Amino acid sequence: MGNKQEELEMCVCLQGYDLIGIKETWSDNSYDWSVEMEGYRLFRKDRQGRGGGGVTLYINDQLECMELHLGVDEEPTESLWVRIKGRTGAGQIIAGVCYRPPDQGDQADEALYRQIGAASCSQALVLMGDFNHPDICWRDNTAERKQSRKFLECVDDNFLLQVIEEPTRRGAMLDLILTNKKGLVGDVKLKGSLGCSDHETVEFRILRAARRACSKLTTLAFSRADFGLFRDLLGRIPWDKALEGRGAQDSWLIFKGHLLQAQERCIPTERKSGKNTKRPQWVNKELLGKVKQKKEAYREWKQGQVAWEEYRETVHAAREQVRKAKALIEISLARDVKDNKKRFYRYVSDKRRTRENVGPLQNETGDLVTQDMEKAEVLNDFFASVCTGKCLSHTAQLQNAGTGRMQNRPL
Repeated sequence: MGNKQEELEMCVCLQGYDLIGIKETWSDNSYDWSVEMEGYRLFRKDRQGRGGGGVTLYINDQLECMELHLGVDEEPTESLWVRIKGRTGAGQIIAGVCYRPPDQGDQADEALYRQIGAASCSQALVLMGDFNHPDICWRDNTAERKQSRKFLECVDDNFLLQVIEEPTRRGAMLDLILTNKKGLVGDVKLKGSLGCSDHETVEFRILRAARRACSKLTTLAFSRADFGLFRDLLGRIPWDKALEGRGAQDSWLIFKGHLLQAQERCIPTERKSGKNTKRPQWVNKELLGKVKQKKEAYREWKQGQVAWEEYRETVHAAREQVRKAKALIEISLARDVKDNKKRFYRYVSDKRRTRENVGPLQNETGDLVTQDMEKAEVLNDFFASVCTGKCLSHTAQLQNAGTGRMQNRPL
């Protein structure tokens, strides 16, 4: 993503997407600090061995989801799969993002097709990405090249539908959205480029409700509290008389009881919700206005009302202002770090917040397990075997050694 990350965060502030798929991220371990977004769970798969490529999925952290490891024993592909739990009775949704390089070989293609076939067995599949098949005519379902015809066969064999109808890069339809259920994906729109990318961003709606994590915890809503009544209730209590002759424990229990009674009357409670997406510190109304202005310029360019050069100038101006705003806030944080360390480290910790997932594990029979419960059983069996074997024998040796020392010690 590089210099497009800032604009992505601003678009998220404006639109509040639940699912964001990105291909050609060009990320590696050096980007770990900058790709996290608060309020989202990050799944990523970077290209190994050479630069470029890579795919990423951001999923709203209020949605219950887990990564699927398809094709782990096959030729590596730049694809990522996540299962999102639906509401009761609605089934689950598998979301996938893929980048197929133009020079990808037949073996990697076949591995990708097998992954698509496995994912298509689900009740609801949404696969997005850049497949680099510009010669395919989706209206007639025909293609010129052999690799493109094989891709069409994979789409037909798995009964997939392609829902994008407009070119996404310089007159070619490279970016696709595939689904295995008619009516699952709707409101597909092209929304201009991200930064100065030559690919269009695609916005769509998944027409099925997903299950959102619902916390059962309650918290005090201090913003709606009546502190005047709270002080009045506690001030009416004759504390000298109430605590006279009481010990520390009894006095504490009496004070606690009155405090909780006053709290119940004056401070309402509310259900603790999931973490919402917060606006980055460097985002302000002026920047949000620039992004809206850029989207408006894109709409006018598509309608032929403004020239391409004018639209590109608007894009460059918005990008430079975003970069400048972020640089200024980071310079301010670095300059004031001695006087306001908390603000500096809060900014850094938000960028470094990650969630590590346990990958597929091999059980005793040599099979790979990917389900959470199965992985927990494998880990439990392993730790149990270590503790009941080596640990117990080692403990027995220590106990015997300790007993020997006690026996040899003179009284």
